[in-house]
Order: sequence, then C-alpha cells, then structure tokens
Amino acid sequence: MKKLNVGMIGGGFMGKAHALAYAGMPMFFWPAPAVPHRHTVVDVNDQLAKDAADRLGFEHYSSNWREVVANPDIDIIDIVTPNDSHAEIAIAAAKAGKHIISEKPLARNAAEAKTMLDAVNVAGVKHMVAFNYRRTPAVALAKKYIEEGRIGKILNFRGTYLQDWSADPNSPLSWRFQKKIAGSGALGDIGTHVIDFARYLVGEISDVNAVAKTWIPERPVQSGGADKLGTVKGGEDVPKAAVDVDDEFTTLVKFANGAIGSIEATRNAWGRNNFLTFEIHGEKGSLYFNYERRDELQVCFADDPGDAKGFRTVYTGPAHPYGEGLWPIPALGIGYGETKIIETYDFLKSIVEDTNVSPDFLDGYQIAVISDAILESAEKGVWVNLNKSVANVR
Repeated sequence: MKKLNVGMIGGGFMGKAHALAYAGMPMFFWPAPAVPHRHTVVDVNDQLAKDAADRLGFEHYSSNWREVVANPDIDIIDIVTPNDSHAEIAIAAAKAGKHIISEKPLARNAAEAKTMLDAVNVAGVKHMVAFNYRRTPAVALAKKYIEEGRIGKILNFRGTYLQDWSADPNSPLSWRFQKKIAGSGALGDIGTHVIDFARYLVGEISDVNAVAKTWIPERPVQSGGADKLGTVKGGEDVPKAAVDVDDEFTTLVKFANGAIGSIEATRNAWGRNNFLTFEIHGEKGSLYFNYERRDELQVCFADDPGDAKGFRTVYTGPAHPYGEGLWPIPALGIGYGETKIIETYDFLKSIVEDTNVSPDFLDGYQIAVISDAILESAEKGVWVNLNKSVANVR
C-alpha cells in the first residue's frame, strides 16, 4: 500500500487534530487509499518542535519549514499555522511539487488567496482547505437529501456560529484578534465555516448586506505564543492593546439561484460553546442541523401525513455518508476527530486517484471573496454584489 509522507507546519491544538487524523484514518477506512506517515513536524524553535514530535507521533522535527518543504521525501505539506503564514508556505510548497492541505481560512483576504490558487494551479498539485465541519455525516446527509430533491427548490438558508470563549474581556489578545495576522475576527475564524455550509448546500452567494461590531476594543497582551482560546485570563494589571478585528457580524445573503438567507457569527455569546447551525427551507421540506448534536439531522418533508408532520430526528450511522468507515450503529457518537479523519481520507483518496477534492483552494478563494464583501458591506452600510465570477479560474 502506498505511503505518503506528511510534513506538518505547526504543532498547536490544530496540529493535534491533524496528527490524530493521520494516525486514525487507516483504522477507520481500510483498506486506506494510502497510509499517511507522520514524517516531520515544524514549530517555532527546536525545543517546541521536539515536544510536538514526541506528543504527536512524528518521526522527525524541525524549526525550519523551508527545509521541510524542500525535502524530497515529503509528499504532503499540512499548514496549521496562523493565517498570515499560509500564503508563503503554500506557494513554496506548490513550487516544490507538494500536495497541500491548509487550515481555514485559506488566507487573510481574497488577493492573498488568489496568489495561493494561482500557485497550485501552475504546479498541478492537489490542494484542500480544511473546512472539516462539512464532513460531519449529518451535514453530508443533508447534501444528499438536497441533491435527491427531497426538499425541492431551496428558498431560504439560515446559518449561525455562536461561541463564548472570547466574551470575557480578560481573554488575552491572541493572534486571532490582530488584523495583520488573522485578517478578520469572528468572520474568518468561525463565520467562514457557515459560508462554506451555505455554498456547499445551497450554491454561490451573489450579494451580501452586513453589519459588524467589535465589542471589546482592547485585551490583555498575551505572554507566550500558544493560543489558548480564552482558557487563560489576563489580570486587571496586565498591559492591554487594541483589538482591530470584528467580534461579531450578521449578514443578509442572496444566492445566485434565487434563494435568500442570513449568516451570523460571534465569539461573544455567553452560553454558546460551539453552536454551529443551519436551517434550510425548501418547497417540499426543511432541514435543521446543530453541530453540538452532530449525530442528528432534523428533517421535515411536506408529503408526510398530516398526523405525523413536523421535524423528526435522523441519527446518522452505517446507512449514511461515510457510515461504512465509522461506527457500527447509529448515534454511537461522532466527534471532531472523526470529521478530521474523514477529511484526511478524502484528501489522500484524491491524491492517489488523481481526482479533485472539495473544498479546494478555489473554494477557499471564493469564500475569501465573500468575506471581503461582507467587511466592505459592513463598512459602507450597503448591499455588495459579488460581481467577480470565479467559474473560469480552475
């Protein structure tokens, strides 16, 4: 069986999720399309890199990502770094002929994402953006129902991503609150997942009308580089610095196929942990999903008998998308790790079989175009039309 050597750039909490997926994928999907070998992990210095290799099961470690990209033994470059380094690493990896998977958002803005898309297209390598939530079996089942026409023509999409980890003003000023590194705030960090759902399930977004707010204008300066996602608090006497990204946004959306809807995301919603949801209404039925109950898809079909009409729960299992590789009975439990395992399976399958995989850098670029339009709309207070087609970019 083919082995593919992985060079992973970044050893933080997302590195843990990716490393788990490389270890677990062949156990779930056997025979695997290929066996991912955790070859080399990179962190900011040798000590951190060695620690990451020991924790995450990599054979080698390095503090120089350029050497790893240039290593002829490496087949895949996995980018799990802050957003400001995605483009430089991906472009170098493409020029070196490596297949690339990058954490989301693809880049800080559409212009930067376009340079990455151009690089992979010229190089002819496989490329993927890690919007793993769409690989939750219940979400893939919703896609199946839509493609089968079970809910008819889609009329409306409502999507949310609500968290509370940064609602405390003493949460430190990590890179996620700095525009020069992150590009945007809640929009790029979590809102892009909802945008990915919208495009995956409904279609291309044509127009947006948004508002955005920064609720906490300054935060304690973080000591150390590790991003703890609000689990470590700064005291009142800690120096503070400005936040220059959005904490929350809401946007109305129009789709090219005539559907309408709304998307909202915030990291300041007390009581909401990982409340990623969508509700889709069609002419023949409705679908509802909440990631906090990720084994469940709520469905309602217009042709149900009157005495049984209403939302009912489908628990995903072996009969549903990816079910053959997961657990043997419905509702046994799908976690974040499984979505990453499925993501890894699909990516390696595309490499071995020489097929396209989605979401790829074209999808990442289009999501960046939409994100830029949302920020423009929020700044100007007007509808923004996404009049730059990317249909002929691939």
